[in-house]
Amino acid sequence: MSKSLRLSEKWFRRGLWLVAVVFASFLIGLGGTIVGDLPKVETPLQVDDFLDRAAAEKLRAQVKEARQAEQDAQTALEQAQLQRSKARSETQAARETFNNWLATRSATQRADQDPEVIARTQALDGLKLAERATQQAVERQQQAALDARQGAAATQERLNAMEADGYVKLEAERRKVDLRVFLYRLALTLPLLVVAGWLFVKKRKGTYWPFVWGFIFFALFAFFVELVPYLPSYGGYVRYVVGIGVTALVGRYAILALNRYLERQKLAEALPDQERRKELSYDVALARLAKSVCPGCERPVDLKNETIDFCPHCGIGLFDHCGTCTTRKSAFARFCHACGTGAGVKLARDD
Repeated sequence: MSKSLRLSEKWFRRGLWLVAVVFASFLIGLGGTIVGDLPKVETPLQVDDFLDRAAAEKLRAQVKEARQAEQDAQTALEQAQLQRSKARSETQAARETFNNWLATRSATQRADQDPEVIARTQALDGLKLAERATQQAVERQQQAALDARQGAAATQERLNAMEADGYVKLEAERRKVDLRVFLYRLALTLPLLVVAGWLFVKKRKGTYWPFVWGFIFFALFAFFVELVPYLPSYGGYVRYVVGIGVTALVGRYAILALNRYLERQKLAEALPDQERRKELSYDVALARLAKSVCPGCERPVDLKNETIDFCPHCGIGLFDHCGTCTTRKSAFARFCHACGTGAGVKLARDD
């Protein structure tokens, strides 16, 4: 039909379609912001909301104390191991000195050095006792570190068991929250789709059609695109069911519209030629002729064949002759293209 429109009218229509697209884009932006903010209506959930807080805090404090005790025991163990290493070094050095001294005494065989042998032996025994004491200290710290580690692990295990139960409850509650939020979004977008369907049926050709189409684009985008990222695992069923329902409604509307159109065509083709012309819009007639179809029945016609003046399918006149210059012209033209005479002149002469 655009071929039959005036140039200015074409650009105005393109501008109005641009208005529809811009209007839809702003609506989509607003709708996306609202849909994205809907989860804020629900209180954020934490695992502590599903635990015995007093018992959980007590266990956490015990774990913290046990970890600190384990750390302290490990530090003390490292110090004890250092002292043991020092005592072993001193004992080893003293033993080597004593062995060297004994070797020297055996070579000289001096009896006056016997008391010194006893003294050195006693000193060496004392160092050995000190080394044994450091070894015992190390063992005590190892035991303390082990006890602290096992105590922390046991306490942590009890806390983990409590939190695991809390996480199960948290996940169940989150699924409920996700369902509620999804229903909020569905309650927001589904009515938009219904309103868009009503506008499509009733208002798409009205005066404010750019805003109608902009809203239709927005509603379709909001439901079938904007809602997708927020669908729960079972939410896809809703989208597909609604899509099937919308398709069925649109298909039914199209089938009924086609039947009504065919019925109107049958009634129109039964009318006299002049009455049928009155029913046809000038722009619609030109648009159909531009597509090489009959304006009356919309069936293909070879308009380039100069011997055809009437539609062979419905009989409506397609060409006539100017009442002034007798030039063959379109029967739907308002003026003769050859001399500019109005189409009514011929009718007046015929009368």
